[in-house]
Amino acid sequence: MPNPLFPSTSNEKPQLLTISFKDDPQGSLGAQLINCDKGEPFEMFCPGFAQIGRLLDGDTVARKSGVKVGDCIVAVSGRGFRRFAADFKEDDLENLSKETHVSNDNNVLHLGKGEAYEALLSRIKMIKAAGTPPLVLSLERYGWDAKMNSWPRFLEARDGNVPSAMKMLQDHEQWKQINFPIDLTRDGVQEVLRLKAVAEIDIGQGSSMPPTVYVNFSKLQAVESISPDDVCKAFLLFTEMMLARSKDPRSPKACQFIDLSGVTISSGFRVDMLKKIYHVFEPNYPETLAKMVMYPVSTMLATTARTLLNFVNEKTQKKFVITNSLAVVCEELGWDQREVESCGGVTEFMHKHEKAGTELILE
Repeated sequence: MPNPLFPSTSNEKPQLLTISFKDDPQGSLGAQLINCDKGEPFEMFCPGFAQIGRLLDGDTVARKSGVKVGDCIVAVSGRGFRRFAADFKEDDLENLSKETHVSNDNNVLHLGKGEAYEALLSRIKMIKAAGTPPLVLSLERYGWDAKMNSWPRFLEARDGNVPSAMKMLQDHEQWKQINFPIDLTRDGVQEVLRLKAVAEIDIGQGSSMPPTVYVNFSKLQAVESISPDDVCKAFLLFTEMMLARSKDPRSPKACQFIDLSGVTISSGFRVDMLKKIYHVFEPNYPETLAKMVMYPVSTMLATTARTLLNFVNEKTQKKFVITNSLAVVCEELGWDQREVESCGGVTEFMHKHEKAGTELILE
């Protein structure tokens, strides 16, 4: 039986990773570093001064060691290069390197702009030139919603206004404490999951677009026992799982697809559900929406929908696509239109590419 409590897929505790050049003392790391020592506001919560920005192709030291984009270098051969003191004990953290792990002194540097990054690079070059002992890099890996990765998104959402972004981040942390873990035993949440009224469409590695949260609006409107809060919680479950799988924790993305098949103005357009989702999603998952597509939408319903969605801020509205064209849907979400049509429609396509959800249903 699944755990009836669903925790957030990201927290502030990092994982530890050690890279040893023992087998290739003069080898290249095989990664492009980001200088996080430029005195920019978005660097505020980065624990070190160098971050993995991109992995180079080939059988590199980084790839052999399991390095990922977003990992942060915090020590070079035992000497710490930290921006601020660690607020955890190594024994309390998951160690990805296990027997090859090398502890460091967690030294905090207080230097001028750019000097810590240059000092880190100089130490790497010096140790590699000496050859013995071999170079060892200590890295920390943080989740997509840890402050190191989420702070730049909050800052962008508030147009670089640090006090405003800080208030937004603090409100998010309070919201998270109140709303997680999510109780999966709620009847309404289970009904949403069983109906597949909220699900996920992930067409795999071949697509350049992120996975999509699928919402069947007709099913949600037909069941009176399902509340907007139940829908919102189901929406959060899939959003959390999808963002946790992002290849780059600094820029996690998800799409949203609102299936309006069978929904008409006369049947009642329950904008309260969309409003509930928006008022939770916008302040707590800023800059994670790639596209939000509503389909199929007649000309009359499109006009009504745009009017009813006037509570959405202008920046987010630019990511909305309201259309009656399957071709537009497929172009925006990276789907193969021929496959969607051969499946018999979007709902059947969703069932074919459903990534997760059944493990959340409690029997």
